Amino acid sequence: MYTDPIADYLTRIRNANMARLKTVEIPASNTKKAITAILFDQGYIANYKFEEDDKQGVIKIALKYNQSTKVPAITKIERASRPGLRKYSGAAEMPRVLNGLGIAIVSTSRGVITDKEARKENVGGEVLCYVY
Repeated sequence: MYTDPIADYLTRIRNANMARLKTVEIPASNTKKAITAILFDQGYIANYKFEEDDKQGVIKIALKYNQSTKVPAITKIERASRPGLRKYSGAAEMPRVLNGLGIAIVSTSRGVITDKEARKENVGGEVLCYVY
């Protein structure tokens, strides 16, 4: 049992990227499913699939690499808010990652969305992670 499932999710993706694996399997939760869908929509992963099993289910993620240089699409993925120190941000103070080139994934009252969508909808929330 681990205390921070989102940090475990991010670490599994980071480790699979460094090992140049094609796919990675992660135990599922609703928050992880939402983060995975955002990563796919923003073009950081090639594909994903949710599989049900007798427990909580599994997310299978196909990682994305540059075809010629074999560089991962996710250069850096890091946890912002953690159980010991939560980081909240209002719509006006929403962080810009790499001056808009990266994304911050935010958990809001309207669901898990990117920082750009949170600014557009004028909602704040807990900053889960930064991806670029």
